[in-house]
Amino acid sequence: MFEPLWKEVGDNATVTISGWEKMSYTSCDENICWFLEPEFASEVLRLHKIVNNAATNGRHIIVGVGSTQMIHATLHALGAIKDRHPVNVVSAAPYYSMYPGIVDLMKSGLYHWAGDAAAFRGDDNFIELVCSPNNPDGTIRHAILGNEAGKRVHDMAYYWPQYTPMRGLADHDIMLFTLSKATGHAGTRIGWALVKDKEVACEMAKFITLNTIGVSKDSQVRAATILKVISDGYEFPKPNGAVQFFHFGRHQLADRWRRLRQAVEKSGQFSLPRFSPEFCEFFKEHAETYPGFAWLRCEDQKINDCEGFFKRINVLTRSGKYFGVGPEYVRISMLDTDGNFDAFIKRISSLDS
Repeated sequence: MFEPLWKEVGDNATVTISGWEKMSYTSCDENICWFLEPEFASEVLRLHKIVNNAATNGRHIIVGVGSTQMIHATLHALGAIKDRHPVNVVSAAPYYSMYPGIVDLMKSGLYHWAGDAAAFRGDDNFIELVCSPNNPDGTIRHAILGNEAGKRVHDMAYYWPQYTPMRGLADHDIMLFTLSKATGHAGTRIGWALVKDKEVACEMAKFITLNTIGVSKDSQVRAATILKVISDGYEFPKPNGAVQFFHFGRHQLADRWRRLRQAVEKSGQFSLPRFSPEFCEFFKEHAETYPGFAWLRCEDQKINDCEGFFKRINVLTRSGKYFGVGPEYVRISMLDTDGNFDAFIKRISSLDS
């Protein structure tokens, strides 16, 4: 969905790296995250300051190969400093469908997947993954397990103005972000964490060191350039109009959600979440929520498998059973190309009510 804007940006977002540059493993020996490129760290801090969506003072920045490696590094770090193992890892359903697989992939003795946080009946030996705005349903989430001795990781991949009203500075011990959701550059494979505790940050950097011996400098340089273009568009607006990425994303998603709601209402077979407008501190006005995914429910009693129903009309979805709920739900991407999204709307609109 974001590709047309980046085409418009053109060479301003183009990166050239000479063959002799960025050859060493090391970026900064004095940094806990010794493979963190300074220009990337600087642009991360700058963009968070402009958007005002996450506290950065007193935080350590850890860079990883997308948010997936950041989750692995975080779980390893928190598990390593816990006294009892395995630590139970939980998240409130519907949770991100990749969480169970990510948690159990390593078959670690430090932690294991323990399911829905709402159903957890253990003690303080837990790590709660809090995805906010939530993937798949777009809701704002808070930790639901009240025991202070437990650990919490806030996955904030979608806490950007194109998706949800900015409600102020998020201030959590561990906050995870990813370039793929912030800017659309999934292929660059860059994620980062803002971490308050030095011991946790050190353990995260240690995991990434042993796992991949750092993170691609080429990807970090490209990511820094992309973030700089976005920040420049807001800090240095040109008289003839600079590219304002978050305005573009919000406009595109607003139009797509309008069209999807019209098609769903016409069909009479489905339902979608409803969101109340809230004041957005970034846009300085009341704004709607436009999640990157549609969390759609098949209301027709004759449809027992919503994913299978959509597959028959050549629409790929992901069943609710992967998110800890029932097969009457599916998740559908709202971020595909214009052509694919148009085809999706056309197929829903052609269904008999």
